[in-house]
Amino acid sequence: MSTLSHPQTIPPGTSSVSRTVGELLREWRQRRRMSQLLLATEADISTRHLSFVESGRALPSREMVMHLAERLEVPLRARNALLVAAGYAPLFRERPLTDPQLSAAREAVELVLKGHEPYPALAIDRHWTIVAANRALAPLVGAASAALLEAPVNALRLSLHPEGIASTIVNWHAWRAHVLARLQRQVEVSADDTLAALRDELAAYPTPPGAQSADEDSNAILNQIAVPLRLRTPLGVLSFFSTTTVFGTPVDVTLSELAIEAFFPADPQTAAALRAYAEDQAA
Repeated sequence: MSTLSHPQTIPPGTSSVSRTVGELLREWRQRRRMSQLLLATEADISTRHLSFVESGRALPSREMVMHLAERLEVPLRARNALLVAAGYAPLFRERPLTDPQLSAAREAVELVLKGHEPYPALAIDRHWTIVAANRALAPLVGAASAALLEAPVNALRLSLHPEGIASTIVNWHAWRAHVLARLQRQVEVSADDTLAALRDELAAYPTPPGAQSADEDSNAILNQIAVPLRLRTPLGVLSFFSTTTVFGTPVDVTLSELAIEAFFPADPQTAAALRAYAEDQAA
């Protein structure tokens, strides 16, 4: 069995505050589609022990809260909430990205963004707010309204909003389906209400005029390696696939929620157009 501290037994009949640590742990376990037996086995504790924690009959130690949160892959922000619900101080700090202690991470983000040019890349927070972008993004978002380009800019809203760049997305149906599916997975993993509201908002946007039909979108991706983003731009129709980069071992909430979305040309024409644009800008 685990060497983690055993919980303190709570006398029967003791009242508990709303949203106890046991309730939160049970919700995370159910969200991960794990039975008590499976979680207890992975955490190397008894099922009875876990049952007592979830029901509120036992108060887990700080070490046990963190141990279960690790097995459940709970985000750092939510781990702090578990600790507070159990009566302990939060463990993970949340600094603004401008904090001097995050300067090395900030420089790393800027280095990745700059190094990805002449192809577009942007850094986003947990709610898809753009916190940084490289110069190659500019020609892709020129069709968006000024209001949507005012900070804070939400990358997903910018892409699918009728006043964003939705009208320039050739394969709007395929891209919309990809965005909503990805957002749904994030909601399931994080239980973030703001992301859930964003998902519902994006799902309600109308189809922009000029978009291909859903059948055309489906046929177009049959021989692709990933769902592309195809845009009508002043540089011509550009096609991209994307990758996501995150910090590997963050212990700061802000860094754990930061990601870099890097777009790569999906065809030679896109690569050539972006290289030519970069050369013109540098001239």
